[in-house]
Amino acid sequence: MSGNKMISVMGATGVQGGAVARALLADGTFGVRAITRDASSARAQALAALGAEVVEASLNDEASLRKAFDGAHGAFLVTPFWEHMSAAKELIEVENLIGAARAAGLRHVVWSTLEDTREAIGVTDDRMPTLDGIYKVPHFDVKGGVADAMFAESGLPTTYLQVSFYWDNLLTDVKPQRDPDGVLALHLPIGDTPIAGIAAEDIGHAVVSAFQRPAETIGVTLGIAGEHLTGDQIAATFSRVLGEPVVYRPLTHDQFRGLGFPGAVELGNMFQYYAEFPESYLGRRDVELMRSINPDWRSLADFLANHRDRLAG
Repeated sequence: MSGNKMISVMGATGVQGGAVARALLADGTFGVRAITRDASSARAQALAALGAEVVEASLNDEASLRKAFDGAHGAFLVTPFWEHMSAAKELIEVENLIGAARAAGLRHVVWSTLEDTREAIGVTDDRMPTLDGIYKVPHFDVKGGVADAMFAESGLPTTYLQVSFYWDNLLTDVKPQRDPDGVLALHLPIGDTPIAGIAAEDIGHAVVSAFQRPAETIGVTLGIAGEHLTGDQIAATFSRVLGEPVVYRPLTHDQFRGLGFPGAVELGNMFQYYAEFPESYLGRRDVELMRSINPDWRSLADFLANHRDRLAG
């Protein structure tokens, strides 16, 4: 692997970056430089054991990013919005990534992005709250509405990867809960509209494919999804995997926004965007593209079966 072109992977101990690092390591076409804030962490050491070069860098320190990109052929770039939930901080992180990537002369970057939801619902539209005075779904809008243009203007050879809702979230924050009547219920607030979802592991395979096909992917936006499923279909999949009935009892978007945890309003807006603007969300995420990139893509049923131990209780 030491003679292969090196790919630097941001957020290598996170959901997306970790999936990308593992997929690159398993494929073996490229060397892998896993970038993390703590090289001594268990996740970082696990990547090192698989053959990754692990280096420390901070998104708030462009000089450290330059060192992390130095000598690399390309990089997978992702920002950790949910660590700070600040559009302004995310833009600073993007500026630092672009500056470091340009200084290092990277030949190909894959930027994990999302669309600008304000193309579907304007800031003055009162069907959902406006946040920070200018956004509907900040972690979408700051990427699609500002950061994508920054990459385009930078001249970096960029592939724009629009990902979908992680099926992984169904193992944690929005997994079925046992209601007071004793029934396991899925409360995902998407109404009757299908949602585009993907196992995080499959994001990694899509990124490997993008790096392997630069002539086809540089300058292109790739919207990927494993499946488009309704809430009823997701609940039925849980039922099959768990061996007991799981019903779909969706919260309304206002109910979800009213849950009160940090980010509840933004996530409520996100789910409302999914539900009310499927032509914008689903229309950008191509199931057949994902399946052509990765014939071994994971269905929701397979994903849940592989993680059944995390659904107990």
